[in-house]
Amino acid sequence: MLLHAPHVKPLGQRSSIRRGNLVVANVACTAGKNPTSRPAKRSKVEFIKENSDHLRHPLMEELVNDETFITEDSVQLMKFHGSYQQDNREKRAFGQGKAYSFLMRTRQPAGVVPNRLYLVMDDLADQFGNGTLRLTTRQAYQLHGVLKKDLKTVFSSVIKNMGSTLAACGDVNRNVMGPAAPFTNRPDYLAAQKAALDLADLLTPQSGAYYDVWLDGEKFMSSYKEDPAVTEARAFNGFGTNFDNSPEPIYGSQYLPRKFKIATTVPGDNSVDLFTQDLGVVVQGYNLYVGGGQGRSHRDADTFPRLADPLGYVAAADLFAAAKAVVAVFRDYGRRDNRKQARTRHMLAEWGVDKFRSVAEQYLGKRFQEPVPLPPWQYKDYLGWGEQGDGRLYCGVYVQNGRIKGEAKRALRAAIERYSLPVVLTPHQNLVLRDVRPEDREDIEQLLRAGGVKELVEWDGLDRLSMACPALPLCGLAVTEAERALPDVNTRIRAMLTRAGLPPSQPLHVRMTGCPNGCVRPYMAELGLVGDGPNSYQLWLGGGPAQTRLAQPYAERVKVKDLESTLEPLFGAWRAGRQPDEAFGDWVARLGFDAVRQQAAAAAAAAPVGTA
Repeated sequence: MLLHAPHVKPLGQRSSIRRGNLVVANVACTAGKNPTSRPAKRSKVEFIKENSDHLRHPLMEELVNDETFITEDSVQLMKFHGSYQQDNREKRAFGQGKAYSFLMRTRQPAGVVPNRLYLVMDDLADQFGNGTLRLTTRQAYQLHGVLKKDLKTVFSSVIKNMGSTLAACGDVNRNVMGPAAPFTNRPDYLAAQKAALDLADLLTPQSGAYYDVWLDGEKFMSSYKEDPAVTEARAFNGFGTNFDNSPEPIYGSQYLPRKFKIATTVPGDNSVDLFTQDLGVVVQGYNLYVGGGQGRSHRDADTFPRLADPLGYVAAADLFAAAKAVVAVFRDYGRRDNRKQARTRHMLAEWGVDKFRSVAEQYLGKRFQEPVPLPPWQYKDYLGWGEQGDGRLYCGVYVQNGRIKGEAKRALRAAIERYSLPVVLTPHQNLVLRDVRPEDREDIEQLLRAGGVKELVEWDGLDRLSMACPALPLCGLAVTEAERALPDVNTRIRAMLTRAGLPPSQPLHVRMTGCPNGCVRPYMAELGLVGDGPNSYQLWLGGGPAQTRLAQPYAERVKVKDLESTLEPLFGAWRAGRQPDEAFGDWVARLGFDAVRQQAAAAAAAAPVGTA
C-alpha cells in the first residue's frame, strides 16, 4: 500500500479554494501550503486570463482592427486558441518596424489526421501561409506566416474540416500524444490511441469562447461526438476537481499555472518520450507517471529538465478521474507568481512524489495502486513500409526536421488525395500514410519518388534519429539556428564518426534547439545541441537511445565552427573504449564526465582532429 506523505491531510479532511468569484468545494488541503489562508502573488498573465471573459477580450476586438499585430494581452489569450504572434527577423524593412505574422498550431490527439483535414492544411499553407507545413514533436501541424487579416479564414477553415486548434498552446492541457503505430490488429495500441483522444476531450476548454472568436458564435455542428463516458467524467465533482457554476468546470477563470502535457503509450514503446510529460499514461490497466519536462533557462538553476516519476496504477474505469486529479493538484498548488517555475516538475522537485501522490489521492477519492511491472523501453519510429494487420499497408515517410515543402509537399499531396489516405503524424516530426491497398503501393512509390521523396534507405541513419526546432527566423525565443543548421551539422558528425572508425550504420540520437526551452526534447538525446548564443551551443551528453535517461551539460558556448575539436575526440574515445555495441549515451553515462574528458583528451593527443 502506498503511504501518505506526513504533511498532507488524510482523505476526508478537505476545505475550499476561491479563485475570483468561483469556488472549488472539497479541495484537497496540505498543511504546508493552504491556498485560502496564504494566497500567492500572481504574475501579470494571471490577471489577463481572469479578466478575459474566458479568453474572449480584448482579443475579439483586436482581431478586427486595422493593425497588423495584436497587443500583449491578446498575445497571451491567442495562445489558448492555438496561435503565436511572430516577427520574421529576416524580413524587417528599415523604418517599417517588425514583420508580423502568426503561427497556427493544430490539435491532433495521437497525431491522427483525417484525409480531408490533410488536404485543407495543404491548401491553407499555400494560400495563407509560407507554402510549407511543419510537423511538430507533439504530433500536430504548425502553419507559419499567416497574416492577421487572414486568421479568421484560416481558423474557421480548420474547424469546418474536421480539425481544431483549441488548446494547442496556452495554460491548458496541450495536444495529447500517442503512439503513431499504424496497427489495426493490436488492441493495446488502439487502446492507447483511444485514451489519447479521450483525455484530450476530457481536458478541452468548455466555455465556447473559441467558437465566438473564430466562427462569430455560429453553432457549428460537427459529426464528431466525444465518448459519453468523457462527458460524465468531466462533470463529476465528488472530490473537488471542479469549479461549481463555471463555464470552465476544470480550469475556472485562471486556467492552469502553465502548460500541461500528456502522452499515452503501450508497455515497451517509448516513441512518445514518456518521461518528459507532465502526465504519462501506459496502457496495461494504466500505469501513470508525473512531473516530467524539458524547458529551462540558461544560468537559472531553478529551471531544469526532469524525468517523470511513477505515480501509481489505476484501473481503466478510473483513468479520467485520475487525470482530473493530477490536473487539479497542478491547478491549485502550482506556482502562479513565477512562470519559469510553474510546471509539475517544479512541484515534484519541491514536494517529492509521495506528497504529490497523497494530494492527488484526495482529488481522486481513493488510493493509487502500485505500478505493474513493465518491459524495457525501446525507441520506435514506424518508418518504411509495413502491414497494418487488416490486409492494408502503411508507409512511414521521413520528413527532415518536420518541414514538408516544395516538390515533396506536392508529391505527398498527390498520393494522399488520389488514394484518400488518412495520415498519422509521429512524435519525431514524420508522417505515416495509412490504409494503402497493396495494389496501390507501386503507384504511390512512383509518385513520391518523382517528387524527390527519398526512400528510407537513402537517408543517413543519423538524420532519421535527429530532430530540430524551427528556431530562426520566426521563433522569438531563438538565439541561434536549429532546423536550418542541423542537416549540415549531421553531415559533419557523420564525417567525424567515420574518421573515428565507426560504421555508417552506427546510430546516434542528436537533437538541436535554438534556445534552452527544449521543444525537441534535447535533454533526452545522446547528443543535445542547445543554443546559447549566435552560432553557439551548449553540448548535453549522456541521454539514452531509448529516451529514459537525462543528458547532462558537458560544454558551453561551443561555436558551430569548432564542433570537430570538441566532438571528434569524444567519438574516438567512445570507439576505443566502449563495450560491444554500446551506444554513445550509454558509454558517457557509464564512465561519467571526468573519465570521458580524460579519454577524449587522450584520443585528441593520439589522433589530432581531422587525421584519424
